[in-house]
Amino acid sequence: MSSNIVAIVGRPNVGKSTLFNRILGAREAIVYDTPGVTRDRNYANAEWAGKVFTLIDTGGYVPESEDVFEKAIREQAKIAIEEADAVVFLVDAVEGITPLDQQIALILRKSNKPVHLVVNKVDSSKREYLSSEFFGLGLGEPLPISALGGRQIGDFLDALTAQFHENGAAKKGRKLLRLAIIGKPNVGKSSLVNALLGKQRSVVTDVPGTTRDSIDSLVRIDGEEYVLVDTAGLRKKSRVNENVEFYSAIRTLKSIENSDVAIILFDATSGVDKQDLHIVQATMERHRSAMIAVNKWDVIEKSTQTAREFELAILAKLGLYDFLPILFISAKARQRIQKVVEKAVEIHKEQQKRIETSVLNKALLPEIQRNPPKTSRPKEIKMKYVTQVKTGPPMFSFFCNEPQLVQESYRRFLEHKIRERFGFPGVPLNIVFRKK
Repeated sequence: MSSNIVAIVGRPNVGKSTLFNRILGAREAIVYDTPGVTRDRNYANAEWAGKVFTLIDTGGYVPESEDVFEKAIREQAKIAIEEADAVVFLVDAVEGITPLDQQIALILRKSNKPVHLVVNKVDSSKREYLSSEFFGLGLGEPLPISALGGRQIGDFLDALTAQFHENGAAKKGRKLLRLAIIGKPNVGKSSLVNALLGKQRSVVTDVPGTTRDSIDSLVRIDGEEYVLVDTAGLRKKSRVNENVEFYSAIRTLKSIENSDVAIILFDATSGVDKQDLHIVQATMERHRSAMIAVNKWDVIEKSTQTAREFELAILAKLGLYDFLPILFISAKARQRIQKVVEKAVEIHKEQQKRIETSVLNKALLPEIQRNPPKTSRPKEIKMKYVTQVKTGPPMFSFFCNEPQLVQESYRRFLEHKIRERFGFPGVPLNIVFRKK
């Protein structure tokens, strides 16, 4: 995080996510014309004129609502305001001052934080007069902008960053390990993130699909820092009916791609279904190392063999992906949650492992001689040698005379032998055949 934190707050549907994206110059938040689409806080680093700041996009702030989502959003917005060095209060020029705006203004005046009152949807100079009404909120001079069209965004950012320290580019240092928490909706992803952080950072209710965007959080465990990415739940494509769900699924897949290790949550109370396996497959197709954490283990009736029986049943369903480590946890009861991060760190070390060429050939060539590749063609496939060409995840090149004739079953045989000799739990292996 940079030293300056800015929270964008306002009632629903005034354009907070549009402004967030305009400042970043990219689609970082879901933008959709439905109130309440942004439910959690969304963090991103932004820069203006050499000044770096962390921008927080919040859900629509509804101060007195009893709606389960709006109450959760309200708590998140309060946390964002408490964390922020400055607050951008976004209002709608077309609708004018509403009772909700007045309630939010009262809360912000009591916060003792610098507040920038920004009037959105002023698309031309002809609409400038609309901003004068907002002097009545008692938060100083309103600044008219158009988040969608980009009008006067530069002036707004000049005013916003005027008191910020010049810190050039974002701080450089060692890259923090990124752990993506993924799984189908309502499996307990946000609960696990919150348990690891020790405080509420994601909206948690018992309604499936609460988290729509991916939320980054920084966690420190045993003196080491990690980035936890709480993602929206992946659904089956046939059930992705709303545009919002589509964007969330895309965001989750991007989070997987940008992670170092994926922590795939299963629900112990519902067993493993096709959607769980689809998520595993989506992760492996993106060549991301992963582990499985079976959540809600505290509510399962157990005997001495229960965990082992569960594990064997899961491994049988995983099939080709039975190299993924399995842990049994309870996010709610905080059981073995720290071991999740410890195991993810171990997996990351495995995917950075490099095996010397001489060691590889000594181990694998005898296996190849005992079990040579078969082909329906009259030509014989002769494997010459093998070498590891990259890490993270590892790639192994097998050189032979007829690489195009090697069958998929033999590729799996070689992968099995590599794992048998060298480990790589949780790490997808890329095996290629090249002409020699």
